Parts: sequence; C-alpha cells; structure tokens
Amino acid sequence: MSEAEVAAFLAEERTMTCASAGPRSWPHLMPLWYVLREAPAGEPGPRLWAWTYGVSQKVKNLQRDARATLQVEAGEQYQELRGVMLECNAVIHGDLETVKAFGHEIFARYASPRGEAPAENLPPQVGEMVDKQALKRVALEFVELRRVSWDHRKLGGAY
Repeated sequence: MSEAEVAAFLAEERTMTCASAGPRSWPHLMPLWYVLREAPAGEPGPRLWAWTYGVSQKVKNLQRDARATLQVEAGEQYQELRGVMLECNAVIHGDLETVKAFGHEIFARYASPRGEAPAENLPPQVGEMVDKQALKRVALEFVELRRVSWDHRKLGGAY
C-alpha cells in the first residue's frame, strides 16, 4: 500500500493486535482500540496510540522490552485481505493529564460509528468515567521502525 493508502486504512479500522514479548519470551498478543495521530515532523508515522491498565501484562512486557509488533487487518476472503504490520518501539505515558486527555480522545473516536468523525464532546457521565479510569491506566505510543502492508484486492484474481 502507498503512504496514503496506509493512512486511510489505519484511519478506517478500529482494532489493532499488539504483540509484545511475554515473561517467558513467548509472543503475547492482545487486541487494542487505537487512535491514529500524526508523527512529529521528520519522524516516521503516523503513530498509533492506545490505552490500557498500567498493571496489565502487556505494559509489564513493554517496560521490560519496548519492542512491539502491531497488526491491523481486514477482509474475510483471500482476495479481500489487506493489512498493515508495524514494528515499533512503545513509549509508555503515565502522566495523569496525558492519560486523561488521551482517554477522552479514544472514547470520542469510538463513540461515533465507523467512517464518521469522532464525537466533538463526550457526555458528562462518560467523561467522568474516563477520568476515573485514567487513574489506573497508561497511554501507549507506538513509534514505527518498519512497516509491511498488503492488499490482496490489488491482485486482480491472480494469486
């Protein structure tokens, strides 16, 4: 996929699978909701951000070894398969204000149906719930090092 196709695909999809190295060195795979953010100028991107409980196994794994492989995929039949795999370094953000703000951002994205812009404002009760959850959560920023993408729809039936 081209840069534009990757960006559009990642903006369209909603769940990524995050692989980290577990305590016995086995891959630890977990699904995560994510938000797509632009990378700082001059750095590869876009960046995928997620949030999770600070005591989760994936956070323990990423504290020990920041390497993660992310995969976002779509399609059911072979000729429809497409996806992006990113080898990344994870940055764990524990600052409460950063985590709260990100929590609001991710809930705004998922409050809207697929293909629609994120909600402008969360209902007050949802915002309060996010703020309470933020006390136990961290934000994960995945910094891309290498990318592989595929789109079987481009194969035109020749496999």
